[in-house]
Amino acid sequence: VQLQASGGGSVQAGGSLTLSCAFSGRTFSNYAMGWFRRAPGEEREFVAAVWWFGGSTYYADSVKGRVTISRDNAKNTVYLQMNSLKPEDTAVYYCAGGSVRSLPRRREYDYWGQGTQVTVSS
Repeated sequence: VQLQASGGGSVQAGGSLTLSCAFSGRTFSNYAMGWFRRAPGEEREFVAAVWWFGGSTYYADSVKGRVTISRDNAKNTVYLQMNSLKPEDTAVYYCAGGSVRSLPRRREYDYWGQGTQVTVSS
Protein backbone atom coordinates (compact mmCIF):
# COMPACT_ATOMS: atom_id res chain seq x y z
CA VAL A 1 0.00 0.00 0.00
CA GLN A 2 1.19 3.50 -0.84
CA LEU A 3 -0.11 6.85 0.37
CA GLN A 4 1.21 9.92 -1.37
CA ALA A 5 0.45 13.22 0.35
CA SER A 6 0.75 16.53 -1.46
CA GLY A 7 -0.42 20.12 -1.29
CA GLY A 8 1.63 21.45 1.59
CA GLY A 9 3.35 24.79 1.44
CA SER A 10 3.90 28.13 3.12
CA VAL A 11 1.05 30.53 3.74
CA GLN A 12 0.34 33.54 5.88
CA ALA A 13 -1.99 33.37 8.84
CA GLY A 14 -5.59 33.42 7.70
CA GLY A 15 -4.76 31.66 4.46
CA SER A 16 -5.95 28.34 3.10
CA LEU A 17 -4.45 25.12 1.83
CA THR A 18 -5.86 21.88 0.53
CA LEU A 19 -3.91 18.71 1.13
CA SER A 20 -4.44 15.59 -0.97
CA CYS A 21 -3.50 12.00 -0.34
CA ALA A 22 -3.54 9.43 -3.11
CA PHE A 23 -4.02 5.83 -1.97
CA SER A 24 -2.97 2.77 -3.95
CA GLY A 25 -2.34 -0.92 -3.51
CA ARG A 26 -5.56 -1.93 -1.78
CA THR A 27 -9.26 -1.16 -2.12
CA PHE A 28 -9.43 2.42 -0.89
CA SER A 29 -13.14 2.34 -0.08
CA ASN A 30 -12.55 -0.39 2.51
CA TYR A 31 -10.60 1.90 4.83
CA ALA A 32 -11.15 4.81 7.12
CA MET A 33 -8.78 7.66 6.29
CA GLY A 34 -7.26 10.20 8.60
CA TRP A 35 -4.92 13.15 8.77
CA PHE A 36 -2.42 13.61 11.56
CA ARG A 37 0.26 16.22 12.12
CA ARG A 38 3.49 16.59 14.00
CA ALA A 39 4.83 19.96 14.99
CA PRO A 40 8.53 20.39 15.84
CA GLY A 41 9.25 18.86 19.22
CA GLU A 42 5.76 17.46 19.54
CA GLU A 43 4.17 14.07 19.13
CA ARG A 44 2.04 13.21 16.15
CA GLU A 45 -1.53 14.27 16.82
CA PHE A 46 -4.89 13.59 15.28
CA VAL A 47 -6.40 16.24 13.00
CA ALA A 48 -9.37 14.75 11.15
CA ALA A 49 -10.72 11.47 9.83
CA VAL A 50 -13.51 10.06 7.72
CA TRP A 51 -15.11 6.62 7.72
CA TRP A 52 -14.79 4.33 4.73
CA PHE A 53 -18.22 5.23 3.41
CA GLY A 54 -17.48 8.95 3.67
CA GLY A 55 -20.65 9.83 5.50
CA SER A 56 -19.24 10.60 8.90
CA THR A 57 -16.26 12.68 9.90
CA TYR A 58 -14.41 13.49 13.10
CA TYR A 59 -12.23 16.48 13.95
CA ALA A 60 -9.82 17.51 16.64
CA ASP A 61 -11.14 20.41 18.70
CA SER A 62 -8.18 22.52 17.64
CA VAL A 63 -9.23 22.51 13.99
CA LYS A 64 -13.00 22.11 14.21
CA GLY A 65 -14.77 24.71 12.08
CA ARG A 66 -11.62 25.51 10.07
CA VAL A 67 -10.87 22.17 8.48
CA THR A 68 -12.89 19.83 6.28
CA ILE A 69 -11.94 16.27 5.43
CA SER A 70 -13.45 14.57 2.42
CA ARG A 71 -12.81 11.55 0.25
CA ASP A 72 -13.43 10.59 -3.34
CA ASN A 73 -13.61 6.81 -3.54
CA ALA A 74 -13.63 6.95 -7.34
CA LYS A 75 -10.27 8.72 -7.29
CA ASN A 76 -8.81 6.85 -4.29
CA THR A 77 -8.03 10.19 -2.72
CA VAL A 78 -8.67 11.89 0.60
CA TYR A 79 -8.52 15.66 1.01
CA LEU A 80 -7.99 18.08 3.86
CA GLN A 81 -9.28 21.59 3.21
CA MET A 82 -7.76 23.97 5.75
CA ASN A 83 -8.98 27.54 6.17
CA SER A 84 -8.17 30.36 8.56
CA LEU A 85 -4.76 28.86 9.14
CA LYS A 86 -2.85 29.83 12.26
CA PRO A 87 0.88 29.70 13.04
CA GLU A 88 0.15 26.87 15.46
CA ASP A 89 -1.04 24.78 12.51
CA THR A 90 2.57 24.61 11.32
CA ALA A 91 3.52 20.94 11.16
CA VAL A 92 4.23 18.01 8.92
CA TYR A 93 0.86 16.55 7.92
CA TYR A 94 0.47 12.82 7.42
CA CYS A 95 -2.35 10.90 5.85
CA ALA A 96 -3.18 7.45 7.13
CA GLY A 97 -5.56 4.63 6.37
CA GLY A 98 -6.76 1.56 8.17
CA SER A 99 -9.51 -0.68 9.42
CA VAL A 100 -9.92 1.42 12.53
CA ARG A 101 -12.55 1.20 15.24
CA SER A 102 -11.85 4.64 16.62
CA LEU A 103 -11.00 7.40 14.17
CA PRO A 104 -8.68 9.50 16.39
CA ARG A 105 -6.53 6.58 17.56
CA ARG A 106 -3.23 6.88 15.75
CA ARG A 107 -2.14 3.33 16.59
CA GLU A 108 -5.11 1.80 14.79
CA TYR A 109 -4.03 3.05 11.38
CA ASP A 110 -2.16 0.52 9.28
CA TYR A 111 -0.86 2.63 6.44
CA TRP A 112 0.93 5.98 6.47
CA GLY A 113 2.07 8.49 3.90
CA GLN A 114 5.39 10.30 3.95
CA GLY A 115 4.08 13.64 5.15
CA THR A 116 3.81 17.10 3.66
CA GLN A 117 5.02 20.28 5.33
CA VAL A 118 2.61 23.09 6.16
CA THR A 119 4.13 26.35 7.39
CA VAL A 120 1.96 29.23 8.54
CA SER A 121 3.62 32.58 9.17
CA SER A 122 2.19 35.35 11.29
